[in-house]
Amino acid sequence: MKVSQKKGLVIRGELGKIIVRQKAGAEIELGELVVVESGKQKIIMEVVDLLYASQLSEQNIELVSGLELEQEEQEEQEGLEKEFVQTEESDIMLHETELRNYTLAELKGIITIDEKGIRPCKSLPAFLSPVREITEKDVAFITTPKNPLFFGKLRSGSKTLDVSISLSGKEVLSHHILIAATTGKGKSNLTAVMLWTATEKDYCGILVLDPHDEYYGKGSENIGLKDHPMKEKISYYTQKDAPVGAKTLKIHLSLMKPQHFAGVVQWSDPQEQALYAYYREFGKNWIEQIIMNAALQRMGSFNEATIAVVRRRLLYILDLDWNGQQLSCQGVFDINAGMTTVNDIANELEQAKTVIIDTSHFKGVTELLIGSLISTEILQRYQQYKRQNILKNKPIICIVIEEAPRVLGKEVLDKGSNIFSTIAREGRKFQVGLCAITQLPSLIPREILANMNTKIILGTEMAAERQALIESAAQDLSQENRNIASLDKGEAIITSNFARFATPIKIPFFEEYAKEDIEKNKKNRKEPRETREETFAFEGIKF
Repeated sequence: MKVSQKKGLVIRGELGKIIVRQKAGAEIELGELVVVESGKQKIIMEVVDLLYASQLSEQNIELVSGLELEQEEQEEQEGLEKEFVQTEESDIMLHETELRNYTLAELKGIITIDEKGIRPCKSLPAFLSPVREITEKDVAFITTPKNPLFFGKLRSGSKTLDVSISLSGKEVLSHHILIAATTGKGKSNLTAVMLWTATEKDYCGILVLDPHDEYYGKGSENIGLKDHPMKEKISYYTQKDAPVGAKTLKIHLSLMKPQHFAGVVQWSDPQEQALYAYYREFGKNWIEQIIMNAALQRMGSFNEATIAVVRRRLLYILDLDWNGQQLSCQGVFDINAGMTTVNDIANELEQAKTVIIDTSHFKGVTELLIGSLISTEILQRYQQYKRQNILKNKPIICIVIEEAPRVLGKEVLDKGSNIFSTIAREGRKFQVGLCAITQLPSLIPREILANMNTKIILGTEMAAERQALIESAAQDLSQENRNIASLDKGEAIITSNFARFATPIKIPFFEEYAKEDIEKNKKNRKEPRETREETFAFEGIKF
């Protein structure tokens, strides 16, 4: 264990805003974790701002800087050598910059540790208390949670500590996760790491709607979940070129109901009424009857133009063809196959498997329609299990959806709710959660954001998006604006109802992380990962 470096001294401030003078030559970074030892207390604090300070007046600083800038030219012209600047009060030597000019760091308290245990910061450290960098030993009092889900390593500024960060997977996955970041900051990499870790657990099943076909690793040279040591827990569905061990995705048309279109496809009121009228009259054959222009006998009649629009949109959305005599299927929806597909997927999720659905070949609306169909089946099953009082015996189900504003955005929900918004509001009561991934959290209503009890915030450069995240965070992030904007690729902050404080992490690069795990399994190491690592988590804390 290396000796902790002294960073500076506490010189002034107030609760939540401690000012530290940085020691000359000691580097302090935005987002860095430091330790202030005051009496018998140890306070872990975070750097939230940095600024210059000087004992010189602003006028004298301008004069000194001017002389520095112009000194070379003056020496050439006049042959003069400036050693000091005469001020009104004293001679200020230019070499004494480390004493007269310095950096101040603004800190906020995270937790206080003393003989009474661990608690939020509610007192000030002593005046002139030393500030030092944090070490693994300072967080060694925290133990592993039950059902851990790994996210990354503890980060202090740009430095990474050898301390693994985990939260209780059952709580986090059932109470919804939001992953937010600007493009290129590592959302997909984080998701892949989480899926790899969750796959080896028995407490959760994960449904992944994968619009870029990036998590399974279909190509032989691409490492992905297909290479997981527990690959028997991976189920992969694709419409085209299914590799060995995968399944061709087909869904029978009769499984579709009007409710599956709700909030995914926008209909006018007459069009929606027509959908339900056909469903009530023709049952599982309702779509075929609309396309074949069958007349409604019991449910009255609709304007021919309305039916024509509904027919045209269904043909487009479901990739169907009608030549006036025969209905043919060009895409994932079929009239001859896929009768058990949705049921099979739901069963696999109940067996705590990770189910990846390649939606890269579909229109966006088709992807969401498939997700709506499966999600509705899962939620209805789990609602039934709750009524039967057997829900606690079932694994958590988490549904991963990218570009979340497509189904959780304000404009979408203003036109009506959908299965995804229903799960966001009520799913935790039935052990069904969402993992929503987005670049634009500001488009999601505040009510939905508040229900995302765990947020993993990666680099977010747009101010409006940062503000939406800060306002809906589980912990106070009001001082983290600059920190969030400066996060590099793979750096993140976890804020969660199941964490004691907002925690900075470094997410491992997925391919390296996966290869390391594969190698460990090749050596037949039987211990589960969480017993092989020193894990930083937020449950079962003992001092």
